[in-house]
Amino acid sequence: MGGMQSLCAAALHPTRVGRVVSISACARSHPYSIALRFAQRQALMADPNFNRGFYYEHTPPHVGMKLARAVATVTYRSGPEWEQRFGRRRRLPEQPPALCPDFLVETYVDHASERFCLQYDANSLLYVSKAMDMFDVSRSVSDRLQRSREASAGSGAASAPAAVCMHESEQPAGEASRAESAAEIRADLVAGVRGAQQPALVLGVQSDILFPVAQQREIAEILREAGNPSTPCTATTRS
Repeated sequence: MGGMQSLCAAALHPTRVGRVVSISACARSHPYSIALRFAQRQALMADPNFNRGFYYEHTPPHVGMKLARAVATVTYRSGPEWEQRFGRRRRLPEQPPALCPDFLVETYVDHASERFCLQYDANSLLYVSKAMDMFDVSRSVSDRLQRSREASAGSGAASAPAAVCMHESEQPAGEASRAESAAEIRADLVAGVRGAQQPALVLGVQSDILFPVAQQREIAEILREAGNPSTPCTATTRS
């Protein structure tokens, strides 16, 4: 999320940003990343202790949080890294196969997700995750958000929080947004970063599946097309 914020800050508040270094970010959240975060949220909200977010006086949704973090942990590491660190080694190779953490890679995922549960709030995870899904540096999105803020300020009403839809039947009626052409999307993104004229460096990791190198190239390209004088470059590294 920090990479998203850096790009957005450079575009929307250019006088406050001197240089931009974007590491494993994106210009807009792509469907694959959105789908993964959706699966995490569904696992969390399926925990009966989630109680639609009202769990603070009761038992927290520990199991749901752990499952959500397990899904996330898998996306933070590449296949080659899993192979190098753990391979197919088992914790107790002489014992019969077990459904509890058995392979060393399973013990790692289990430990990492368990530790996360004790350090992070479930509702915070949901809303930060959804904010990442909604991220889009396109000009049309920035303009729409600005109009919404102005309308809220004028009426004195606070913005409505995201609805907790536990099931598809709870979703409000309406039509899906129309599909945009690749040319329309590109032009909108370029217009959105027109204000980002600072020296820029875009970095990515070749083995990253959540924010792949193609998305880093997209950031560098739209900055160039927006007239960024530093000719932003994309550097990649292996995980």
